[in-house]
Amino acid sequence: MTRYSNVLRSTALAAVLGIAAIGGVVATSTPANAAQEVNIVDGYALQGFDPVAYFTVGAPTPGNSDFKADYDGATYRFASAENRDLFNADPEKYAPQYGGFCAFGAAMGRKFGADPQAWRIVDDKLYLNLNKDIQERWVTDIPGFIRGANHNWDIIESIEDAKLADESLAPEGLTIGAQ
Repeated sequence: MTRYSNVLRSTALAAVLGIAAIGGVVATSTPANAAQEVNIVDGYALQGFDPVAYFTVGAPTPGNSDFKADYDGATYRFASAENRDLFNADPEKYAPQYGGFCAFGAAMGRKFGADPQAWRIVDDKLYLNLNKDIQERWVTDIPGFIRGANHNWDIIESIEDAKLADESLAPEGLTIGAQ
């Protein structure tokens, strides 16, 4: 990545996050501190929300600690045994993209936490965003941001966000924004 690309990346991300801050929105999650591949908050992926319910109920639904399943190094909670069983039968179908990190952040080459209330299903895949203001930006070019995030995720998945934020440590080959 060239120094010019790093400046563009920092400027674009700062502008987007600055807009969210001006609007009085406080992010519900912070960047990942460790090289997490799944966004885990308080011991659970999706902050304990049921990933299957996004598809079946069409709304974020808190999970119940009586119904849990492990997948990809994370524990998920479910609202019912039926949802847990659906997940276990096809976890790739229900697990959020980018390990449950913000889809817009991944397109920007970062690993930000995500708000389970800022979600969207696109082509039968669950995507989350940092907050609803960031989601408003993401929906302006969902296919482009997904292409950018898909490209970047292969590079950033195993890297802690602090290294992604530091221009001198950022990996080569990241794209910034929609592709």
